[in-house]
Amino acid sequence: MKRGDRLYALMQRLKDGKLHTAEALAQDLGVSVRTIYRDMETLAASGVPVEGARGYGYSARATITLPPLNLTETELEVLHLGLAAVGAGGMPELSEAARALSAKIDAVLPEDAGAASGQFGFATYPFKEAAQGFRFMPAFRAAIRSRQKLRVTIEGHDAPQDVRPLHMDYWGRIWTCVVWNETAGDFETFRIDRVTDLRPLPGLFVDEPGKRLADFRAREA
Repeated sequence: MKRGDRLYALMQRLKDGKLHTAEALAQDLGVSVRTIYRDMETLAASGVPVEGARGYGYSARATITLPPLNLTETELEVLHLGLAAVGAGGMPELSEAARALSAKIDAVLPEDAGAASGQFGFATYPFKEAAQGFRFMPAFRAAIRSRQKLRVTIEGHDAPQDVRPLHMDYWGRIWTCVVWNETAGDFETFRIDRVTDLRPLPGLFVDEPGKRLADFRAREA
C-alpha cells in the first residue's frame, strides 16, 4: 500500500470517533507499530485533528467553530479549501499571506481543555494534491442534487466507472464521494482528487432498495 493511501485509510478509520490502538491499526494495514506512530505524526502535522498518544490509542475530532463567528461545517471547509488552493499556487507572496492567515485562524480556534492545539493550516505530503479535485466538485454537487449519473475515470481503476453520486464528505483536507458504482455493482467511496475525467450520462436515477445512501450508512454502521 502506498503511503498516501495508507494515511487516507487511517483517516477513514479515525473518523468514526472511536479509540484505535496503534497495534490494531498496524495489524489491519500490515505495517509496523512504529510506522503507525510516524503516520499519526504526519496526520497531526497535516491538520487532521488527531487525539491520543503512544500506548494509549488514537481518535479524531472535528473543529467547526471560529469565535466570534459561528461557522457551519461547509463554511469551514470553504476556508480550508480556499487557503489550500492559494497556498499551493505558484505566487510566493500570496502563498505566504495565505499561510499567515492560516496561522491567525489557528490561534483563535477553540480547543478542549488539555488537548493539543490543532492546526488549521496547510497539509503536508500527501494531501497537497487535494486541490486537483476542485475542478470536479461543482459537477459532483450538481449530480447529487439532480440525481444525475456520471461516468468517471479514477486512478487505480482499469476503466471508466458509471456511478450514482450519493454524498460528498470532507475530512482532513480530503474530499470524498460515496457512490453506487453501477460498473462494479456495489457501493464505493473514492477521493475526488483521484478523478481524472468526468462526463454526465443521459437520464436520471431514482432511489432503489439496496442502492441508496441510507443503505450504505446502514451497512457501515
